[in-house]
Amino acid sequence: MALSAARLSVDTYPPNAAVIQVAGDVTAACEQDLMAAHEEASDTGAKVIVLDFTGMDYMNSGGIGMLVTLLVRGQRRQQRIAAVGLTTHYRQIFELTRLDEAIGLFDTTAAAVATR
Repeated sequence: MALSAARLSVDTYPPNAAVIQVAGDVTAACEQDLMAAHEEASDTGAKVIVLDFTGMDYMNSGGIGMLVTLLVRGQRRQQRIAAVGLTTHYRQIFELTRLDEAIGLFDTTAAAVATR
């Protein structure tokens, strides 16, 4: 069974934040698209990047690795990375991998942007 690629879109969220909407399957195959979305978000001057996983269907270990790469890029730009819309299953994976210690997990975009 072939995996469908993730679909990504970027929205600005004033002040100084951007939301990357993630839909579909998050695997290493979508790394180039995610990094391009991060560039687009960064070009807006965003200091907070919120990954909205509400539309995500699936994420594998390649997708987790890609998020680590995104986290490093964000740290180099002094950006805070946050996530919203994770199911209980994926929240547990973030906690097990300790990714939640670097990427804040929030219930809403407003909460993710408001937290310093």
